[in-house]
Amino acid sequence: MMRDTNLTRRRFTALTATAALSTALAGCSGSGGDAANAADGGESDATTAESTAEPTTESGGDGGSGGGSAPQFDGWFDNVDNYDGVTDETGSSTVTVTVGAQANGGAFGYGPAAVRVSPGTTVVWEWNGEGGSHNVAAADGGFESELVGDSGHTFEHTFEETGTYKYACTPHETLGMKGAVVVE
Repeated sequence: MMRDTNLTRRRFTALTATAALSTALAGCSGSGGDAANAADGGESDATTAESTAEPTTESGGDGGSGGGSAPQFDGWFDNVDNYDGVTDETGSSTVTVTVGAQANGGAFGYGPAAVRVSPGTTVVWEWNGEGGSHNVAAADGGFESELVGDSGHTFEHTFEETGTYKYACTPHETLGMKGAVVVE
């Protein structure tokens, strides 16, 4: 009899912990279906931001030619497991970054995590529909997309000024969903 009681208590504790974890993660799963997505009528999945972001000047960078010194991110990518350097896209007029790339234990990354572009380049973030709802929010508040989980949704921003622009997914930043655009 005593053995059955302990087993029941263990099962109850396990179920309670599972329910608490499921509730805590509820905002991280699922896609679409939110009021912001329904309000636009589904006509267009593209969002464009005007260039209002203030660049962050990195020490040690010359801000000049495309092959300048390696940017210093001051720990921004410390907990980002898909950061493997800056992808050089200088000279391209448009660069696409995947939102929901496999990283950080799931679809919680940007691919590539960091890109180097020329002034006047438009970066297009394109959602792949994985990892729940994501957004793209500049660390300095200069631009921010809506929170979306739909595959094919895009958000774009044109970078006119040289500097380093750090951004993250607001609900998944602590998981390491961060990126950067280096404009040289």
